[in-house]
Amino acid sequence: MKRFIGFIKKEFYHIFRDRRTLFILFGMPIVQIMLFGFAITNEINNVDIAILDKSKDVTTQEIINKISSSKYFSIKQIIENETEIEAVFKKGKVKAVLVFEKAFSKKLIKENNATVQIITDATDPNTANNITNFVSSILLKYQQEINKDLKIPYQIVPETRMVYNQELKSVFMFVPGVMTIILMLVSAMMTSISITKEKELGTMEILLVSPLKPFQVIIGKVVPYIFLSIINAVVIILLSIFIFKMPVQGSLFLLGAESVLFIINALSLGILISTVSETQQTAMMISLMGLLLPVILLSGFIFPISSMPNILQVISNVIPATWYIIILKGIMLKGVGLTFLWKETLILLGMTVLFIALSIKKYKIRLE
Repeated sequence: MKRFIGFIKKEFYHIFRDRRTLFILFGMPIVQIMLFGFAITNEINNVDIAILDKSKDVTTQEIINKISSSKYFSIKQIIENETEIEAVFKKGKVKAVLVFEKAFSKKLIKENNATVQIITDATDPNTANNITNFVSSILLKYQQEINKDLKIPYQIVPETRMVYNQELKSVFMFVPGVMTIILMLVSAMMTSISITKEKELGTMEILLVSPLKPFQVIIGKVVPYIFLSIINAVVIILLSIFIFKMPVQGSLFLLGAESVLFIINALSLGILISTVSETQQTAMMISLMGLLLPVILLSGFIFPISSMPNILQVISNVIPATWYIIILKGIMLKGVGLTFLWKETLILLGMTVLFIALSIKKYKIRLE
C-alpha cells in the first residue's frame, strides 16, 4: 500500500513539474469557457451602420439619435445619395444602411405614415436578421412614444432589403468559413509535424550538418506542401461552386491568388509551430487546440466580431483566418477586386513574412 501511495505521489510531482500538463489541465478549460462564454452570442453590439437621410428634419434626427445611443449600433458613416450604398457595403465594415425617405416628418404628420428602408449585408444572414429586428424594435418604441396623446396614431413602416444574399441562404455564410478552417488546419498540421518528425526520427543531425542555411531548410519544408495544398484548395472551391452552388461574383484569378497566399500563411504558421515543438504530439496539439477554436469562434465565421468584448476583437485581428474570410466573402459574394481588398491582402502577406522570419529565428542549428 505504501508503494502504491508513493507511486501516486510521484505521479502528482511529475504532473506539477510539467508546465504543459498543468496548462492542459487548468489553463485550457479556463481559456475555452472564456471563449465560449463571450464569443458565442446571438446578440449584436456596436454594429457599424450608415445613414442616408433624404429628409433631414427633426423627426429623422430624433430617430437617428435613438439608434446611435443604443448599444447595438454605431453610426459609421453619413451618406448623401443612393449611389454610395454599394461602395459602402463593398468596403466591408458597414453591415446596414438606413434610408429615410424625403419629407419624412411631413408625411408622418399629413398621411400618418412614413417609411424607413433597412438595407442589410446578408453575407451573414444571422446578423442581417438581427439588425433588421433590432432597428424595427427601436422604430416601434419611438412610434409608441410619439403616439401617446394622439387619436390617430403615426405609423413608421420599416422596409427591409437584403443585398448579396436575398434568399438568406446559410450556405453562403458557412462555405467561406469551412473553406478557411479546412485550409488552415490541414496546411498548418501538415507542416507542424515536419521538423518535429526529423527530431524524433533522428535525421535532424543530417540537416544540421548539411550546407543548407536555416532559411533554405524552412522554405524547403514549405514548398512541397504548397502544391499539395493548392490541389486541396482547388477541390474545395470546385465543390463549393458545383455542389453547394456558391456564387463567384468576382475574379477567379484573384480568388486563386488570395487562396495561395493564405495557404502559404498557414504553412508558415505550421512551420513556426514545428520549430518550437519537441514532439509531433505537441505540434499536433498546438495546431488543433491553438488554431481550431480561435478560427471557429474569433474569426467572424459564425459570430460577429463587433459583438465580442474589446480584448477578443483585438485577438481576432491577429488571426489570419479573419482576413481570409473577409476576402472570400468579398470576392465570391460581393464581386469586389483588389482595390477593396488590398488592406486584408497586405495584412496576410505581412503575417506570412513574420511567421517565416520567426521560424528561421527559432530554428536551432545545434541539438541540445
